[in-house]
Amino acid sequence: MTAFRERPAHEGGPDSPTEGPRVGVVTPPARPVRQLLAASVGNAVEWFDWYTYTFLATYIAAQIFPEDAANSLVPLLATFAVFAVGFFMRPVGGLLMGAVADRRGRRAALTVTILLMGGSSLLVGLTPTYAAAGVLAPVILVLARLLQGLSVGGEFAASTTFLVESAGPGRRGLFSSFQYVSTTIGQLVASGVAALLVAKLAPATMDSWGWRVPFVLGAFLSLVGFWVRRGAHETRSEEQTEVPRPGLFEALRRHPRESLLICGITAGGTLAYYTWTSYLPTYAELNAGVEKSDALLAGTLSLTFFAVLQPVAGMVSDRFGRKPLLLMFGIGFAVLCVPLLRALDDSFVTLLLVQCAGMILLSGFTAISAAVNAETFPARVRAAGIGFPYSLTVALFGGTAPYIGTLFKDLGQAGLFPVYVSVLCLVSSAVYLRLPETAHRPLER
Repeated sequence: MTAFRERPAHEGGPDSPTEGPRVGVVTPPARPVRQLLAASVGNAVEWFDWYTYTFLATYIAAQIFPEDAANSLVPLLATFAVFAVGFFMRPVGGLLMGAVADRRGRRAALTVTILLMGGSSLLVGLTPTYAAAGVLAPVILVLARLLQGLSVGGEFAASTTFLVESAGPGRRGLFSSFQYVSTTIGQLVASGVAALLVAKLAPATMDSWGWRVPFVLGAFLSLVGFWVRRGAHETRSEEQTEVPRPGLFEALRRHPRESLLICGITAGGTLAYYTWTSYLPTYAELNAGVEKSDALLAGTLSLTFFAVLQPVAGMVSDRFGRKPLLLMFGIGFAVLCVPLLRALDDSFVTLLLVQCAGMILLSGFTAISAAVNAETFPARVRAAGIGFPYSLTVALFGGTAPYIGTLFKDLGQAGLFPVYVSVLCLVSSAVYLRLPETAHRPLER
């Protein structure tokens, strides 16, 4: 593929930044499909492992955190396992693995994250029961989940940067969209494997060893992802390897405005994403009387539709810009979230239509969030600059969506949850309005 020179800002025309990055000759990767596979296969495996725990949590709890455990530490460890991993280790992973990507290269960070996930998945699959090992069993499980949280937080930072830097001119939105394509595939496969095991194995077998099978499978798939990533092209430019390596907190210290921008860009998007892709089936059961089987089927179909939408939205953003899609998402959700959720009744068709309508709007954020984030930071600190504020915002707003929705229901104020989603999307829309259009600018390498 022919090398091209990215122009300094003063050559770039009206959309160029006021201060252009110092860049040299950049050769895009010669094997774009391999680059997409390296990021997407690994990311799908990461999320397969992560979601498998969610789908099989009741089986794990019965073996590792039994209600009749004599040791008083067991319920405490159960609480720690559920909350600390999701709300603490993901931002830490974003910071640490982002720093690895900036200091050692994107490919190095991607290999570390997938090996971490594979090892922690295997550790979950081999965790002894409480009956066999006592309090050591929940300690091992907590450790495995901490490592998984570290890996998932780091995966977004590294794979986001890698995907966008792998794209040729005019294709960053398209490449960016595969972040959520692969995430959704991982979620769907995890759900399918868990459902298949529950359907085919006797309850006693499932309780005994059946729940361990997906975690061992995830460890094997991680090795496949590791092999694919080892053959990928490093996207960090030679200029970046020749300058002093950035410090761990350099992105936060030298680019506080950009860090806050990542938080503002992400807040409404992550809340809407977790509401529509994870919590909506439960919300429909609790507030509209939808049957559990119908809710799960509608969720599966809408997620499949969602995955197909991502590349389409990414290509649209490459042509028309990032801001129109972001504003379509933000303002669309701010205006329509309340009526969409209030439209739910006990009908499967209504739930499916509501979910798919939300997925269309949501794609305006998910398909291009990787590109927008990568275009916000300079190459030197891009991965760490994205990783920490993004993962922290996801932990604060996305990860808490089911809990806040359930809390409103318990307080008898279920109708306030859609308002909460709308308000946060409106806040993010204000951020989108002030963002510069970056779709057609050269990306600093």
